[in-house]
Amino acid sequence: MKIYCGLLLLLTILATPSVSSRRRGVGDEHFFHGKIFYHHHNSLGSTLETQASPIGDPEKVQTLWYNQKLDHFTPSDTKTWRQRYYVNDQFYKPGGPIFLMIGGEGEATDIWMSNGAWITYAKELNALCFQVEHRYYGKSHPTPDLSLESLTYLSSQQALADLASFTEAMKDTYNLTSNKWVAFGGSYPGSLAAWYRLKYPHLVDVAVSTSAPLLAQLNFKDYLGVVRDSIDVTNSQCNQQIQKAVKSTQGLLGRRTGWWMIRKNFKLCDDFDGSNKKDVASLFETLAGNFEDIVQYNEDNRGFEGSKTANITIKTLCDIMVSNDSESTAFERFGKVNDLMLNVFERNCTDFKYQKSVKDMQQTKWDSDAASGERQWTYQTCNEFGFFQSSDLIDQPFGNLFSLNYSVRLCKDVYGKIYDQDFIENAIKWSNAYYGARDIKVSRVIFVNGSIDPWHKLGITSQNQTSSENVVIFINGTAHCANMYPDAPSDIPELKAARQQILHQLTEWLSD
Repeated sequence: MKIYCGLLLLLTILATPSVSSRRRGVGDEHFFHGKIFYHHHNSLGSTLETQASPIGDPEKVQTLWYNQKLDHFTPSDTKTWRQRYYVNDQFYKPGGPIFLMIGGEGEATDIWMSNGAWITYAKELNALCFQVEHRYYGKSHPTPDLSLESLTYLSSQQALADLASFTEAMKDTYNLTSNKWVAFGGSYPGSLAAWYRLKYPHLVDVAVSTSAPLLAQLNFKDYLGVVRDSIDVTNSQCNQQIQKAVKSTQGLLGRRTGWWMIRKNFKLCDDFDGSNKKDVASLFETLAGNFEDIVQYNEDNRGFEGSKTANITIKTLCDIMVSNDSESTAFERFGKVNDLMLNVFERNCTDFKYQKSVKDMQQTKWDSDAASGERQWTYQTCNEFGFFQSSDLIDQPFGNLFSLNYSVRLCKDVYGKIYDQDFIENAIKWSNAYYGARDIKVSRVIFVNGSIDPWHKLGITSQNQTSSENVVIFINGTAHCANMYPDAPSDIPELKAARQQILHQLTEWLSD
């Protein structure tokens, strides 16, 4: 499941991944670099590894490591691990605010330390910028492996406590005694930004929460509803052609010659068995995912990150589906969309085998492919949030073959029988009670969402959903985390206005 942006997190999206990496996560393709360190003991007893150079060092972006506690909620547990973070002091002036970019469900990279809207704000407001990588993602490895026992320490609660410990340490290290702190995050980290302000208001003064799914939900079937609507706005004939192609594909499931046609049309890596319901669900989820990925990030300015799909838009896919080529069928054009994604990601074939995906996700070594984020993020969805993007919504063009039961089954098959629907529902209920879902009682948070982004359905999109002490910005015509990316000449006026409104609100709150 993908939500990304987590900054996009999280993970680079593969065009034809196994079922696990098709889980659209809150999250991104973004984020988060050694020299001689000295050890500094902060007031919390953790060890900070930092460069001996003070603020103002010519090397503006620094990659550092913080010795973080493994378990913040068991005082007797003194184990620590090294958490990666970045610092950019290029714009800082004494007394300026402290910007904290929160990492998400993927590796952090330093490119965001000199790019993005938050850097524009930092220049205007003379801010010191930190970026912290989320535990269990990227190079921040709290435990020797990703076994179920190790994953016990992976949760949003522990991640928030990491931020609290880090904030206290930075205040001590840099003598930031009276500076105001602003938390930034997009997608899952957008939720973390709002939750950090909720749970630790004495440590963070303002939060900018972008594309944040605040409501944990078992069956996020409305995801495909937004995908449908966004496609329809672009080309009113496109959904009809997708639906026609899906029905044609479904019609081939009942006979062996149809299985061969499906394998050929979608360039499947293995022989296809239309009677294997798990493989069928995996394939149809993958084919829908070709559209979901593009809709979620439609026209976002992601090129600077090296995104391979930055130039592919909803229009690109719909131009293929609604072709003037009278000799091709909707089924064949559906295959051409898949071909495009295969070519973009330099893949020879479409991987769809459910059991292969489960086996891959059960790998527990840090050097396994699943350790790039899919094992960890899927664990969090099974253990905290749900967010399962099923095909259970009736009025959408992608069929009904990857249901909620399919996602729940994946949790059980990967992590064990305990992860049945009752367990996941109870975990979701607890998460919503702990954070407040969309009834979150918080102040000085800027909630930003875009109408094309399916995740806005789980967020705060209007001022009447929250206190007047917060600001809500809903941008018509933009996708996931659009306001966080650097400016582009093609930005629509609504997006430009949203970035300005965020800067204006930050300036006002930070000057109080």
